[in-house]
Amino acid sequence: MNKIKRAFGQQDDEEGIVTENSSLIQISDATSLSWSTRIKCFAFCFIMGVLCSVLGALLLWRNIRIFAALYAVGAIFSLSSTLFLVGPAKQIKNMFKEKRIIATIIMLVSLVLTLCAAFWWKKNLLALIFCIIQYLAMTWYALSYIPFARDAVKKCFASCMG
Repeated sequence: MNKIKRAFGQQDDEEGIVTENSSLIQISDATSLSWSTRIKCFAFCFIMGVLCSVLGALLLWRNIRIFAALYAVGAIFSLSSTLFLVGPAKQIKNMFKEKRIIATIIMLVSLVLTLCAAFWWKKNLLALIFCIIQYLAMTWYALSYIPFARDAVKKCFASCMG
Protein backbone atom coordinates (compact mmCIF):
# COMPACT_ATOMS: atom_id res chain seq x y z
CA MET A 1 0.00 0.00 0.00
CA ASN A 2 2.89 2.36 0.76
CA LYS A 3 4.22 2.00 -2.80
CA ILE A 4 0.81 2.93 -4.19
CA LYS A 5 0.60 5.93 -1.87
CA ARG A 6 4.05 7.10 -2.97
CA ALA A 7 3.06 6.70 -6.63
CA PHE A 8 0.17 9.11 -6.11
CA GLY A 9 2.22 11.60 -4.10
CA GLN A 10 1.73 10.34 -0.55
CA GLN A 11 4.60 9.31 1.69
CA ASP A 12 4.85 8.01 5.24
CA ASP A 13 7.28 9.66 7.60
CA GLU A 14 9.16 7.78 10.34
CA GLU A 15 6.09 7.68 12.60
CA GLY A 16 3.83 6.29 9.88
CA ILE A 17 1.95 9.58 9.41
CA VAL A 18 1.10 10.49 5.84
CA THR A 19 2.72 13.78 4.82
CA GLU A 20 1.40 16.09 2.15
CA ASN A 21 3.23 15.74 -1.14
CA SER A 22 0.53 16.77 -3.61
CA SER A 23 -2.96 18.14 -3.94
CA LEU A 24 -4.21 14.53 -3.85
CA ILE A 25 -3.92 14.63 -0.06
CA GLN A 26 -6.11 17.72 0.12
CA ILE A 27 -8.77 16.03 -1.98
CA SER A 28 -8.45 12.83 0.03
CA ASP A 29 -8.88 14.73 3.30
CA ALA A 30 -12.07 16.35 2.03
CA THR A 31 -13.86 13.02 1.73
CA SER A 32 -14.73 10.32 4.19
CA LEU A 33 -13.14 7.39 2.33
CA SER A 34 -9.80 6.07 3.52
CA TRP A 35 -6.96 5.69 1.04
CA SER A 36 -7.21 1.87 1.06
CA THR A 37 -10.97 2.10 0.42
CA ARG A 38 -10.31 4.47 -2.48
CA ILE A 39 -7.81 2.01 -4.01
CA LYS A 40 -10.25 -0.87 -3.58
CA CYS A 41 -13.09 1.13 -5.19
CA PHE A 42 -10.79 2.20 -8.02
CA ALA A 43 -9.74 -1.41 -8.64
CA PHE A 44 -13.34 -2.66 -8.50
CA CYS A 45 -14.62 -0.06 -10.99
CA PHE A 46 -11.67 -0.51 -13.31
CA ILE A 47 -11.97 -4.32 -13.30
CA MET A 48 -15.75 -4.08 -13.85
CA GLY A 49 -15.12 -1.72 -16.76
CA VAL A 50 -12.67 -4.11 -18.36
CA LEU A 51 -14.96 -7.10 -17.76
CA CYS A 52 -17.98 -5.33 -19.27
CA SER A 53 -15.95 -4.28 -22.30
CA VAL A 54 -14.48 -7.75 -22.84
CA LEU A 55 -17.85 -9.45 -22.34
CA GLY A 56 -19.39 -6.98 -24.77
CA ALA A 57 -16.67 -7.73 -27.32
CA LEU A 58 -17.37 -11.46 -27.00
CA LEU A 59 -21.03 -10.78 -27.75
CA LEU A 60 -20.34 -8.40 -30.64
CA TRP A 61 -21.58 -10.65 -33.43
CA ARG A 62 -24.34 -12.33 -31.41
CA ASN A 63 -26.24 -9.26 -30.28
CA ILE A 64 -25.03 -5.77 -31.15
CA ARG A 65 -27.37 -4.15 -28.62
CA ILE A 66 -25.96 -6.09 -25.71
CA PHE A 67 -22.46 -5.34 -27.01
CA ALA A 68 -23.19 -1.61 -27.21
CA ALA A 69 -24.72 -1.54 -23.73
CA LEU A 70 -21.87 -3.51 -22.14
CA TYR A 71 -19.26 -1.43 -23.94
CA ALA A 72 -20.87 1.83 -22.80
CA VAL A 73 -21.27 0.59 -19.22
CA GLY A 74 -17.65 -0.56 -19.30
CA ALA A 75 -16.53 2.88 -20.42
CA ILE A 76 -18.55 4.52 -17.65
CA PHE A 77 -17.04 2.15 -15.05
CA SER A 78 -13.52 2.78 -16.34
CA LEU A 79 -13.97 6.54 -16.33
CA SER A 80 -15.57 6.55 -12.90
CA SER A 81 -12.75 4.46 -11.43
CA THR A 82 -10.45 7.47 -11.47
CA LEU A 83 -12.97 9.47 -9.45
CA PHE A 84 -11.86 7.48 -6.42
CA LEU A 85 -8.23 8.49 -6.93
CA VAL A 86 -8.54 12.20 -7.63
CA GLY A 87 -12.10 13.04 -6.63
CA PRO A 88 -15.07 14.04 -8.80
CA ALA A 89 -14.38 17.78 -8.94
CA LYS A 90 -10.77 17.39 -10.02
CA GLN A 91 -11.68 14.63 -12.48
CA ILE A 92 -14.26 16.83 -14.20
CA LYS A 93 -11.86 19.78 -14.15
CA ASN A 94 -9.16 17.59 -15.76
CA MET A 95 -11.57 16.20 -18.34
CA PHE A 96 -12.47 19.66 -19.57
CA LYS A 97 -8.98 21.16 -19.70
CA GLU A 98 -8.06 22.67 -23.04
CA LYS A 99 -5.94 19.71 -24.18
CA ARG A 100 -8.70 17.16 -23.36
CA ILE A 101 -11.98 18.96 -24.00
CA ILE A 102 -12.45 17.81 -27.60
CA ALA A 103 -11.66 14.17 -26.80
CA THR A 104 -13.92 14.34 -23.74
CA ILE A 105 -16.87 15.77 -25.66
CA ILE A 106 -16.47 13.29 -28.52
CA MET A 107 -16.17 10.42 -26.04
CA LEU A 108 -19.27 11.40 -24.05
CA VAL A 109 -21.38 12.21 -27.11
CA SER A 110 -20.41 8.97 -28.83
CA LEU A 111 -21.21 7.04 -25.64
CA VAL A 112 -24.74 8.47 -25.63
CA LEU A 113 -25.10 7.97 -29.39
CA THR A 114 -23.96 4.34 -29.05
CA LEU A 115 -26.81 3.66 -26.67
CA CYS A 116 -29.30 5.63 -28.82
CA ALA A 117 -28.28 3.75 -31.97
CA ALA A 118 -28.51 0.38 -30.25
CA PHE A 119 -31.76 0.80 -28.32
CA TRP A 120 -33.74 3.73 -29.67
CA TRP A 121 -32.89 3.81 -33.37
CA LYS A 122 -32.10 0.04 -33.54
CA LYS A 123 -29.26 0.59 -36.03
CA ASN A 124 -26.61 -2.04 -35.34
CA LEU A 125 -23.95 -0.77 -37.74
CA LEU A 126 -24.35 2.78 -36.43
CA ALA A 127 -23.95 1.52 -32.84
CA LEU A 128 -20.73 -0.22 -33.86
CA ILE A 129 -19.43 2.93 -35.56
CA PHE A 130 -20.16 4.99 -32.44
CA CYS A 131 -18.37 2.38 -30.30
CA ILE A 132 -15.30 2.72 -32.51
CA ILE A 133 -15.44 6.51 -32.29
CA GLN A 134 -15.87 6.23 -28.53
CA TYR A 135 -12.85 3.92 -28.28
CA LEU A 136 -10.66 6.23 -30.37
CA ALA A 137 -11.74 9.29 -28.36
CA MET A 138 -11.09 7.49 -25.07
CA THR A 139 -7.66 6.42 -26.30
CA TRP A 140 -6.80 9.98 -27.34
CA TYR A 141 -8.10 11.21 -23.97
CA ALA A 142 -5.97 8.69 -22.06
CA LEU A 143 -2.88 9.58 -24.11
CA SER A 144 -3.22 13.18 -22.94
CA TYR A 145 -2.16 12.08 -19.46
CA ILE A 146 1.15 10.64 -20.72
CA PRO A 147 3.76 13.30 -21.49
CA PHE A 148 4.54 13.51 -25.22
CA ALA A 149 2.39 10.45 -26.03
CA ARG A 150 0.09 12.32 -28.40
CA ASP A 151 3.09 13.78 -30.24
CA ALA A 152 4.60 10.30 -30.58
CA VAL A 153 1.34 8.90 -31.98
CA LYS A 154 1.05 11.81 -34.43
CA LYS A 155 4.64 11.25 -35.63
CA CYS A 156 4.04 7.52 -35.95
CA PHE A 157 0.97 8.03 -38.11
CA ALA A 158 2.72 10.74 -40.14
CA SER A 159 5.64 8.41 -40.89
CA CYS A 160 3.25 5.59 -41.83
CA MET A 161 1.23 7.83 -44.16
CA GLY A 162 4.10 9.71 -45.76
